[in-house]
Amino acid sequence: MIEPHAVFAALADPTRLRILLLVRELELAMGELAEVLDQSQPRVSRHVRILSEAGLVRRHREGAWVFVRAGPLVDSGRLLDFAAELFDGTDPIAADRLRLAQVRAERQRLADQWFAEHAAEWDHMRALEGAGDGIEAHLVDLARARGVGRLLDIGTGTARILELLGPDAEVAIGVDRSPEMLRVARVKLDRLGLRRVEVRQADMAALPFAARAFDTVVMHQVLHFAADPQEAIREAARVLAPGGQLLLVDYARHDQEELRARFRHVRLGFAAADIARWCRDAGLRLGNGSEQAGPALTVKLWQAVAPGCAGAAGEGPARAAEERADA
Repeated sequence: MIEPHAVFAALADPTRLRILLLVRELELAMGELAEVLDQSQPRVSRHVRILSEAGLVRRHREGAWVFVRAGPLVDSGRLLDFAAELFDGTDPIAADRLRLAQVRAERQRLADQWFAEHAAEWDHMRALEGAGDGIEAHLVDLARARGVGRLLDIGTGTARILELLGPDAEVAIGVDRSPEMLRVARVKLDRLGLRRVEVRQADMAALPFAARAFDTVVMHQVLHFAADPQEAIREAARVLAPGGQLLLVDYARHDQEELRARFRHVRLGFAAADIARWCRDAGLRLGNGSEQAGPALTVKLWQAVAPGCAGAAGEGPARAAEERADA
């Protein structure tokens, strides 16, 4: 338990209060924080460590970078609402906002560059798949029907699933191995104002979360990249709460061999019998599903439900992830 005096001691430094206000608006890498504050990175790191020990911020590592976001006390708004009253209408980070806008602009530039470089690939995949709106709508309906609750999006990519289900979730986290995809996702989530939704780097084969931490787990067009898809489903089932559901979208088995070389697909889709067996072996029961045929590829949706009553989850995902990142 965090001691109250530790919270107030952490807030005693004006730089630490600025950090809190900044990361409440936007999750920032340590280097970005140093740039916005116009201070050295070692000094900023010391301030962040004190705030983290007081439970006011959470840190997580992404390759060589460490990202900082607001902790639960700050997310609730009560602490900073009290601070706002003390400032009597003045903005303590008014001078920082220009540099914060520059960080946002640079993130947007890099995201636009990524989309420009990959536009031809996206157009090609859309031509093979056709419109996927029906599968996407069915996925959203299934998630909402059981209650989204705590959401994990594995292989979040451009954060499309977080965009659709994040507003309905109690907690929403997206993971991806690619720093470039995470950069794109952060830009989108910031633009949409989804501040309680977060993304971080992780491998689908070794998720940094406690067992039974999520009510809804989504794997949207990611399983065909898995070296061992059965293990990926088993790992998704591990973090699924009793009564929770795994929503899996991927291709039916196909013969588009070019996707291996051009898009690095490891698997050319999946047979329904294989998905059923892997889900069963992971302790999941198949529920509703659907499919949508395109010109060359058929996209399928599988729902797999964990046994037990919904809501009987274990340790919260945000805390579990925080402990793994700070270990």
